[in-house]
Amino acid sequence: MGYVLRVRLASFFTGTATASFLGLYILYKDYKVAHESIAQQVKSLHEPLNRRIFALESLKHAETSQHVDATK
Repeated sequence: MGYVLRVRLASFFTGTATASFLGLYILYKDYKVAHESIAQQVKSLHEPLNRRIFALESLKHAETSQHVDATK
């Protein structure tokens, strides 16, 4: 009787450990997919803003250059 109980307990804990590992693996993969998706969304928002800022800085630099040339 003791041997059968030990075998059943070992089988139960092996199954529990396997299910736990599988669950953690699935959660990790889900986290990575979500992180990549959010990073892609932020990147798609960030690039146009960078272009706009660069264009505004270029205009400001051009206006400053024209202002300096006008004062000379």
